[in-house]
Amino acid sequence: MLRPMTTAALPLVLLAGPTASGKSRLALSLAERLEGTIINADSAQVYHDLRIVSARPTPDEEARVPHRLYGVLDGNAVCSAPRWADMAADAVRETWAADRLPLIVGGTGLYMKALTEGLAAMPDIPPAIRAEVRARVAALGPPAAHAALAARDPETAARLDPANPQRIARAWEVLEATGRPLAWWQRQPPAPPPLAARVLTLVLDPPADALRRVIDRRVETMLVAGALDEVSALRARGLPPDRPVLKAVGVPELSAYLTGALPWTEAVARMQAATRRYAKRQRTWLRGQITPDSILHTTDPTQFSESLADQSFAIVRRFLLTP
Repeated sequence: MLRPMTTAALPLVLLAGPTASGKSRLALSLAERLEGTIINADSAQVYHDLRIVSARPTPDEEARVPHRLYGVLDGNAVCSAPRWADMAADAVRETWAADRLPLIVGGTGLYMKALTEGLAAMPDIPPAIRAEVRARVAALGPPAAHAALAARDPETAARLDPANPQRIARAWEVLEATGRPLAWWQRQPPAPPPLAARVLTLVLDPPADALRRVIDRRVETMLVAGALDEVSALRARGLPPDRPVLKAVGVPELSAYLTGALPWTEAVARMQAATRRYAKRQRTWLRGQITPDSILHTTDPTQFSESLADQSFAIVRRFLLTP
């Protein structure tokens, strides 16, 4: 690792961007040049059940440089942002101890924020309330549940996708358990982050049209690689329906095909559309919540760009050598 000239805090690089933007390939290039360790910040890639559907690095890629927090949790686990931040902080410290540069890579911006800034304290939700709320949202359907939430917590509802039952249920849970809106809790002073670091934040920002095309092709590639079998094996485990792994993009759509609720062509189209919506939400969140040190513009996320790798390496090198 290129050693920093300052000892005030050790270095940490965040590489963020929407799904299919080329983060993993760029991270691998940087890690090889900088003696880095890649640490996962993708909420689906933490589960070992979803290597294909979550587009985890391949075994060959993982063997080229150290990778951490990929496939480390069972699908029955619940990985919240605070839980991930604690695991990531341990991985970062171990990376520093090995004299390597930690590269946090992923599209789950809330995970990165939890690690570097801390998050507002959120209440624990009693299991009975969680179960009741989830059943209510499932019975009403996301649009109706979102409309009912808007009547009691318009501020939070305005920020939520009316088609996202998990986020809607979360807002309802907090409201029912505490009597206060989720937006109120989110405005409270954050807890301190789990570690101190000197942070460089890079954000990949490909053109929207190009990203949409890449996403559609990626879904087709996943299906050829065995994504349907992966989801079938996951469903066969009989996990509780509230487990996050079952909500990962692609799992509900392929599950609907497996149960006969959707024909194949419609399931594929919905998986592509869901992935495009997810990428759009990621971009919106990153633009509103993350202040990058550098935005890396790409033209074709399917092609590895040596010039982009060189540009990124130069940025990181200056960061490491600047007091």
